Amino acid sequence: MQPTVRLPDLLTRRRSAFVLWRPRETQPPPRLVLGRFQPGNPPSLADEAVHDLALVPGMPDLWVRSGADCGLAEGEVYHYWFEVTDSRPDGAGARLRRTDPAATTVDWRLLSPPMPPPYGEDDRWPAAVVLWRGGELVTCGPDGGVADWSQDAPIASLPGNNRTVYYKLPTRWARRSVEGGVEVGVGTFRDVLALVDPDATPVNFRGVPALAAGRAYLRELGISALELAPVADSWVVREWGYATSNYFAPDHDLGFPRGFSAPRPNTDLAALVVACHRTSIRFGYDAVMAFRQRDPYREVNFLDFHVQWDAGDPEQDGRDGFGGDLFKYNYWTEGYDPVEGGVGVEVPARQLMKAHIGQWILDQRIDSIRVDSVNNVYNLDFVQEFTGYARALHRQRWAAEGGADGSGHDRFLVVGEELAVPIDLVRQGRLDALWNERFKRAVRCAILGENDPDAPTFEETVRRMIDCRRLGFADGAQAVPYVTSHDVEGFRNERLYEFLNNNGIARTEERIKLAFACLLTAVGIPLILAGEEFADEHDLPVGHPHKQMDPVNFDRLDDPWRQRIRNHVARLVQLRRVAPALGVNETEFLHADFTDGRRVLAWQRGGPGQDPVVVVANFSDWATPDPTNSASEYVVPNWPATPPGRSWWEVTQNRDVPDEWIAREPLFAWEAKVYTLA
Repeated sequence: MQPTVRLPDLLTRRRSAFVLWRPRETQPPPRLVLGRFQPGNPPSLADEAVHDLALVPGMPDLWVRSGADCGLAEGEVYHYWFEVTDSRPDGAGARLRRTDPAATTVDWRLLSPPMPPPYGEDDRWPAAVVLWRGGELVTCGPDGGVADWSQDAPIASLPGNNRTVYYKLPTRWARRSVEGGVEVGVGTFRDVLALVDPDATPVNFRGVPALAAGRAYLRELGISALELAPVADSWVVREWGYATSNYFAPDHDLGFPRGFSAPRPNTDLAALVVACHRTSIRFGYDAVMAFRQRDPYREVNFLDFHVQWDAGDPEQDGRDGFGGDLFKYNYWTEGYDPVEGGVGVEVPARQLMKAHIGQWILDQRIDSIRVDSVNNVYNLDFVQEFTGYARALHRQRWAAEGGADGSGHDRFLVVGEELAVPIDLVRQGRLDALWNERFKRAVRCAILGENDPDAPTFEETVRRMIDCRRLGFADGAQAVPYVTSHDVEGFRNERLYEFLNNNGIARTEERIKLAFACLLTAVGIPLILAGEEFADEHDLPVGHPHKQMDPVNFDRLDDPWRQRIRNHVARLVQLRRVAPALGVNETEFLHADFTDGRRVLAWQRGGPGQDPVVVVANFSDWATPDPTNSASEYVVPNWPATPPGRSWWEVTQNRDVPDEWIAREPLFAWEAKVYTLA
């Protein structure tokens, strides 16, 4: 008999009851307000009913109302709020209707009623949504749709960490406007699905060639992990994206394409995850846990969960909430444990975040987590606790699918983003891996022909860039390198096309290809920011005063030179997925040439018994004289032997290499050639 998966206790209780954990003000007690969605302008709550919540015996802070005691009708969808007393230190202490903090669906079409001053429009919050079916409260969309996981693929069919190439996709997209200029909008789950499933139809971005029927652009590219900018619900309309409001629910806007009568975030997200899994693409979750904006606990219980700004709270020191509320991860208090059940001494914010990740791993079937802004989380003990709990949940899923104990560990990853790249966080087991910002800095120096300021020489710049162990990582699965991150604001952080232009480089194609040859042959788990694979450029000003919110513009794929870059990247991505030599740590530098203005290096990837991958990279304006002439050559010493009956294949140009040209091919300026055995 296969083991069962154990949900966090809070989620288990929510299957049969409306549950409110840890309201601060309980006199008068919190209440449940529910009814049916009534379309209109604006929509309203019909058949409204109000029910008192009651404390669970033995639990000092857990308030519930059984679904069976609410007179619910079988098969009906209900919208609801909890009525609580505003607990904000600067609030007016009024009774108000607030979203369920653990809601798995929210509907921003139906907001809580207006409140008298000092409250305003920003103090109206979305109703939570639930379906009453078979005596249970079931997660559903406002239209009653329930996620279908029946066609999901097993974890065992997904690639391991060392076979993974991440694709980081903003949920803000752009397209060319018929009137000229650029139109910016929301790339919904259905639009993303059209990048994965050739039979899917986009909605908001219908007509964009990359989303055309029969295409499946991300399959063409060959990536093996898709990570959207945060998909947990946010009150902002997909601007920055890093402003989470409702942690347990998929984003309302991403599930509400233009022209639809009702949002479908849960069903549309499930369809996307299933489509990814069925084509061996992992689905990653971007977790924003340092701060949040307009979350329910602001009013339900501010002080137990959030830092009170400028009130002497030591958890404020050194942190930036980017306009939101900082979580409080070192406030220990006794109460109900939403993860394990029972009563104990816990940190409420820690247990809330662990319960929420249980929802995403077990119910939404994510395959990796990126922890945003680890320095702003500001509590390494919690980061380690969170990583361990997330891994334990994934092991439960693996075991429930019949996976052997101890195996499957390489099909899940908790990655932290900390731009200082504090490798001790990995060495200490607090995280599985780190974003390798140092790769980005080094590769941008290298394609300008500059030394990384942290490296003593140009050669060492390239060596550290290609082999992250020279930076202190013990294994490639601990480092996630990239040429550009989603934080594209400011000098030397721009999209690569803009970065090169801003540094006076007019011919960008060669250097962008060179950067990707380095990325996709380096030790680590490479990540591509959507659009960089075809040299996307900025549609919004780079000098945005806060976080850059630049969208991805798939329309630019129409440009022939950008298609050449995309094809170059796709060939390297495909090699990355199939070449065992690129899935191990072994790296040997075969050659370095700095004579007569050259900066040419060659390296070999792969261990004993593996077909090697050899890269010859020219980081200079120098080129082999008359490189198109058959008599022109550049000799690379120490080339690995060619086994009998085998030949070499040059990947970037997709061509066979004649035996007489092995280790002797000419080089163009700012070019990398990548070879493997055929």
